[in-house]
Amino acid sequence: MKRALVTGITGQDGSYLTELLLAKGYEVHGLIRRASTFNTGRIDHLFQDPHHSDARLHLHYGDLSNSEQLTNVIYNIRPDEVYHLGAQSHVKVSFDMPEYTGDITGLGTTRLLEAIRRSGITTRFYQASSSELYGDSPAPQHELTAFRPRSPYGAAKLYAYWMATNYRQGYGVWACNGILFNHESPRRGPTFVTRKITMGVANILAGKQQKLFLGNLDARRDWGYAPDYVEAMWRMLQQDRPDDYVIGTGEVHTVREFVEAAFSHVGLDWEQWVAIDPRYYRPTEVDDLRANPSKAKRQLGWEPKVTFRDLVKLMVDHDVETVRGGTAVLSAVSGKPIASLAA
Repeated sequence: MKRALVTGITGQDGSYLTELLLAKGYEVHGLIRRASTFNTGRIDHLFQDPHHSDARLHLHYGDLSNSEQLTNVIYNIRPDEVYHLGAQSHVKVSFDMPEYTGDITGLGTTRLLEAIRRSGITTRFYQASSSELYGDSPAPQHELTAFRPRSPYGAAKLYAYWMATNYRQGYGVWACNGILFNHESPRRGPTFVTRKITMGVANILAGKQQKLFLGNLDARRDWGYAPDYVEAMWRMLQQDRPDDYVIGTGEVHTVREFVEAAFSHVGLDWEQWVAIDPRYYRPTEVDDLRANPSKAKRQLGWEPKVTFRDLVKLMVDHDVETVRGGTAVLSAVSGKPIASLAA
């Protein structure tokens, strides 16, 4: 039985990756942060009582800011594969918290790589890189496109990318970078623009919200479906040698197109419900991100399965059903919980 360690296991990608690994027979260990409230909602359906002898999902408290703790986790678990997904991953927040973003997203990767090196174990390491590395480099972007990040998040991810590369070249650590373009799902956090849009549609349809406030509608992104992308992560670590791969659909759409598709799916005219709030503009914008995933297709045999339109529909359908079912959801306007809508 292979053993995997997943940082960021409670996030969108971590939850889908855990499902995939468990289905493939892995024993999965996840690193989670201590909190006063439960933060494991995305993986609760996978959890087994650890007192059962056949439990294959185990959670460990830890933090990417603590190198000693990471060393202990690596040494005690001795994973065959490490999927490093944990980070401060919100681009807009990185402008407000640049130092914290650099510490967790950048240095956190170094701490984990150093823990692997010092432990002396043989493992395969996946670094979750990002299309934000490319910044304003012309699209489409591939593995040899120049990196020109335009946010603290992108800069921190660039540092992490090169640290993974240097540990591979300098110390022989089996490390690869997955440069993933935007990937979404119903498990996407509610502060990310795609989920903010689909939750807004659901709340407007239910009469619980009057306006959806957004920023730059002209930003162009390559959007795919998160479960497709975690399969690419796994395939990278099954190769004979470590390498870096761009993962995306190769298709680009504006935020405006996402909004239009989401509202039209429920029969609403988006222009009646959407307003622009300049507070949501970034100090430096990335205008056009579009992947050239030909290397991944050629070497990994990977291709996306879910189209842009189907992605928008499944996210809207999920949030509409959530609202109709009376489940508490977060307002796309205030970010605060809305009481049960069943009443």
